[in-house]
Amino acid sequence: MPIELKNVRIVDLSRVLAGPLCTMILGDLGADVIKIERPGRGDESRGWGPPFDAQGESAYYLCCNRNKLSMVIDLDLPGDRDVLARLIGDADVVLENFREGALASRGIRADDWLHRNPRLIWCTISGFGPGSDRPGYDFVAQAECGWMSITGDPAGEPMKTGVALADVLAGKDAAIAILGALLNRDRSRQALPAPTRQLHISLRHSATAALINVAQNALVSGNDARRWGNAHPNLVPYQLFAARDGRLVIAVGNDAQWKHACGALGLEGLAGDASLDTNAGRLAQRERVVRAIADRLATADTIHWLGALGKVGVPCGVVRTVREALTDVPASLVTGVAPSVPGTVRRRPPRLDEHGELIRRDGWGAFGVVGH
Repeated sequence: MPIELKNVRIVDLSRVLAGPLCTMILGDLGADVIKIERPGRGDESRGWGPPFDAQGESAYYLCCNRNKLSMVIDLDLPGDRDVLARLIGDADVVLENFREGALASRGIRADDWLHRNPRLIWCTISGFGPGSDRPGYDFVAQAECGWMSITGDPAGEPMKTGVALADVLAGKDAAIAILGALLNRDRSRQALPAPTRQLHISLRHSATAALINVAQNALVSGNDARRWGNAHPNLVPYQLFAARDGRLVIAVGNDAQWKHACGALGLEGLAGDASLDTNAGRLAQRERVVRAIADRLATADTIHWLGALGKVGVPCGVVRTVREALTDVPASLVTGVAPSVPGTVRRRPPRLDEHGELIRRDGWGAFGVVGH
């Protein structure tokens, strides 16, 4: 069953990825989202291509802007700021990712609106947190938050991930924070103070928090993390291997799986060695374990090993392309990959200012006119 955020109104003043992804998730869950864009080009991601679809929309823009209406507002024009003020006055959430002070310089201040609208939640997504006016770009966050130092070949250069994952995590963190704030607001018997309704999510904090076990390893050991390539710092065997005709990954997560893996691979010598019965023992003898498995896998094809390992419950898989992976989930050329949360796709990503005239006339009532 989809979660329904019926009648939750969101003013989306964000652009590029983290903010639009957040509001798309909330839109997937049923919220009414109005995407506010600047005159001319709108969200700059509209021009981040090729590829562009048949209507001239970039794939990048399409990936995170379904379930929204779009209108253009020039924040330098008093009349347009009045239109925005009417929307914010009746909104439940404002999400923005402007540089520090950019909105305030135009008379749009979170503090003012949180006092004027006692039900409003205001969420800011930034690159480096309150007080910093540094632009927030995923690549910079990946570099400065430790990700690149632990990604890539151990003998090679630091490497970013293949997806703008710091943006994605910040967008999901913002969605979680907003949902929690809405729940807190609606459960409260009295209006909540303005500071509790003001949220701040930064790419830096989201990215650093996402280091998870790597961060904890460094905290506990006192040693800095390093690159392991396709291996794992804490688990053995847990990496990419080469079979006779291709590559596969094996991910042994516990000692029982280790025994099953040895049986499936025919490595009786390793299975009978008590010093390898625990993960700590295998970690201490990483090179020996990995070499023995690599030598064995090279004797047969991928499909053979996937069958043998899968039959005894050892996690394994092949390296697939993006197009191959997309065959496993519903996906659309227009609306992207289907919601990963229990949501629905109700509207395609809007054209620039597609609903501007309607929203100026009817405000939030535009959703009733546009429908699904």
